[in-house]
Amino acid sequence: MSAKPTGQPLRVGIIGDGFMQPSFFEKALRERMPDREFDIRSMYLDWPLKLVSTKKDPVLPVIEFLGRPEDYYEFASDREVLIVHLAPVIDETFEKAPDLRIVAVSRGGPVNIEVAAAKQRGIPVINTPGRNASAVAEFTVGSLLAETRNMVRGHMSVKDGSFRRDFYHFDHAGPELCELTVGIIGFGDIGARVARLLAPFGCRILVADPYKQLSADEQQKLGISMVTLDELLTQSDVVTLHPKVKPETKKMIGAEQIAKMKRGSYIVNTTRGQVLDYDALYDALVSGQLRGAALDTFDPEPPPANAPLLQLPNVTLSPHIAGASIFSITKAANMIAEDIARILDGQPPLYPAK
Repeated sequence: MSAKPTGQPLRVGIIGDGFMQPSFFEKALRERMPDREFDIRSMYLDWPLKLVSTKKDPVLPVIEFLGRPEDYYEFASDREVLIVHLAPVIDETFEKAPDLRIVAVSRGGPVNIEVAAAKQRGIPVINTPGRNASAVAEFTVGSLLAETRNMVRGHMSVKDGSFRRDFYHFDHAGPELCELTVGIIGFGDIGARVARLLAPFGCRILVADPYKQLSADEQQKLGISMVTLDELLTQSDVVTLHPKVKPETKKMIGAEQIAKMKRGSYIVNTTRGQVLDYDALYDALVSGQLRGAALDTFDPEPPPANAPLLQLPNVTLSPHIAGASIFSITKAANMIAEDIARILDGQPPLYPAK
């Protein structure tokens, strides 16, 4: 296969949804390979408005997917390239689609793709790491400001007619970022961007990540200090969570860790809900150990409508939308188009699934 015209249209299947819409991927492919002819077939899944993803199925070797693999066999049967967001792709998919040569998934990790099966067949799988890193980082800083400066609570008080002036009282006024020490747990694409966004505010920034090793010069250049998790917890006024979900990070912030934090500090969580013990968080918010929390993710998700945490006055909540930005869609589409073109030209992809 080559990215140059061969006389035969490249048969591409795109399974998108209400967020990762197929038209963005078609546009990116045509712009990246303007001289190539395409036979593009698209399918639109009604997510996130109606369909709900399956987090895990003990029968299938994939997680966080929409529908069942067999729902897409006919669609993929004669495709050479398959681009998906949430549709599952397993070994049997490749059996049903014998011409398939490339699989692309517009996510930071290919969790809904049976990558090992693809590798056994010599089919490259590409993904889009960091596609929403800037979106999540910006949302993290916005959530922090919303919680510490009473933005949502103030908004609601104007809406309901109470126009609460107590938010200007010393007892309820929030701190400025320039006076805070912010602890960032996890220094991948998102954590690093959060640090860069916070630096101009004048925060003192601490970072804990056992998988990152930075020299003193690198830390100084980035305006951060690498510390242990315990040091971060005890010194930070705000702790923001950005680790990947792994066995060792599940509920890594629980009652023991929160007890080490400064009394009256804050927690921000825009990564997955599994890294935080929400029962312990609730207790700390009620007791005053924590002054507030900004939460975009939960465990379970969505949280029960009657969950006590949702009734607290000192939380700023959002429905797992930190990564939802138009730029993250176009970035994912362009990353995928670039890698498909590279593979067709016999070059290694920039973003191979691992």
